[in-house]
Amino acid sequence: MLSESVWNSGELLFVIISKNIINMTMFLKSYTHVFNHTFKKRLSNMILPSTSFSQGVTNDTIFALSSGFGKCGVAVVRVTGPRVLTISVDVAGFKQVPEPRKVFLRTFKDPETREDLDKGIFVYFKEPHSFTGEDCCELQVHGGSAVVAAVLTALSRVPGCRPAEPGEFTRRAFYAGKLDLTEVEGLGDLINAETEAQRKQALLQMGGSLNDQYSSWRASLLINLAHLEAFIDFSEEENIEDNLLSDVTTSLKNLSMSLEKHLSDGVKGERVRSGVKTVIVGAPNVGKSSLLNVLTNDETAIVSPSPGTTRDVVKTVLDIKGYPVTLCDTAGLRTDTNDTIEIEGMSRARTHAESADLILVIINSVDFVAWLESVQNINQNKLVVNYLQNYLSTLGLSDIIDCSESLFDSLEKNVSRRCLIVFNKTDLLKCKNLIRNICEKHRNFISISCKTESGFSDLVKCLEVNLKYLCGSSSKENPLLSRERHRHHLMACSNSISRFLAMSREELDSQIDIGAEHIRNAATELGKITGNISAEDVLDVVFKQFCIGK
Repeated sequence: MLSESVWNSGELLFVIISKNIINMTMFLKSYTHVFNHTFKKRLSNMILPSTSFSQGVTNDTIFALSSGFGKCGVAVVRVTGPRVLTISVDVAGFKQVPEPRKVFLRTFKDPETREDLDKGIFVYFKEPHSFTGEDCCELQVHGGSAVVAAVLTALSRVPGCRPAEPGEFTRRAFYAGKLDLTEVEGLGDLINAETEAQRKQALLQMGGSLNDQYSSWRASLLINLAHLEAFIDFSEEENIEDNLLSDVTTSLKNLSMSLEKHLSDGVKGERVRSGVKTVIVGAPNVGKSSLLNVLTNDETAIVSPSPGTTRDVVKTVLDIKGYPVTLCDTAGLRTDTNDTIEIEGMSRARTHAESADLILVIINSVDFVAWLESVQNINQNKLVVNYLQNYLSTLGLSDIIDCSESLFDSLEKNVSRRCLIVFNKTDLLKCKNLIRNICEKHRNFISISCKTESGFSDLVKCLEVNLKYLCGSSSKENPLLSRERHRHHLMACSNSISRFLAMSREELDSQIDIGAEHIRNAATELGKITGNISAEDVLDVVFKQFCIGK
């Protein structure tokens, strides 16, 4: 049975002994009391819906093509379950149990007709030293579709064998304790990773970085919970240390700060997993669609000299320097149109800009330089600010993009961490010095020409800097949150700890059982993340996202 309760007798034994805070006599009394009385009395309040190994896994032997469909040099068929050794005899032709983890060249046969199917590699993995914790084997055959189909058909003819469902191999690994739920999710993300940043983050999570963090926090909560339970049961009978509650409070304050720091990550891990939403905005005919086409190296969007060509949002997914980017081209923003469809397109453009992680504001450099030269003002910073304020107001983006003079003081400051100012059509300028000087002075200001593609190396470098800031860098010591599910339970955990810390000393003295319940709830929420405490519907959602054969 998977761990169903935050209050587990084995965990209680570990945390009390490891800290050595309560003397052994008191410990034995406390442990006996909790196990025989408190544990049984409160068990119904602490158990959440969960699933045992026997409930979550059938006795069937399952198989699937795990190397992906389509013609290839070698196809790998994975098998797990109690009939693996039967398959080694009936299909692979072994006379005795094959040596585990050793490669054998075998002729695979149909178990009924004894017809030769293919010659390939057979590898046996003896339980529990396998991915699923069960007996497993792999059949590596030639990757032609007819060969693969014949081998899968042969396996289905072995009694007790059936094709696997999506994610069923990983589900069995989870129930066998080979992976916790965060590691399962990391494995799924690794399979689906399309960029280097996604690969690195998923690999860390699959390696247990989040599990280590959350398990450590949960162990700390259990230690404090054990102390509170001891205080409840023995404070009037035994000489409990006077500073016990003070020590618990200090420990929980430190844990609360760690949780808050972890939660205040600016959803960087989630951005890495789902992609940085980057929106291109600007007036009509400033080169938004041309910019999209150059960045994608394809004619992704229609380009026309007529205003209002782009009506809807055009999306494409890019890998920019290893970071996942969802790039959105939008309708040109203006006020002098009565076209209903264009107005709807502009409304969608502003909606996307509001939810964007990064905004590229495209400006016609010819118009900007002409305006700049027509105004007599020696303070260039004020001129740039005034132009941008007027331009963003015309686009209807003033409430979305912050633009103030204080952000132009040095190279270390910029319009916004989520905004780049891109001056396009520099190929039409007679003199580029003015634009070049402004871009050199203000970080996140870039001058380009979509026609000649000049300046795009600087644009990509600038994008990389901002993407690195927006996505962060996950590490084993400081892993990033990658899913909203984690954030939900961590916030619930943090709130439970906060409710305990909000109790006064007088309230703790008179209502310590309520305080202990807050900590128990906090530990329960962490257990839901790792799968120590889990609901079957949550597991179904996680595992059904996997492909067949994993």
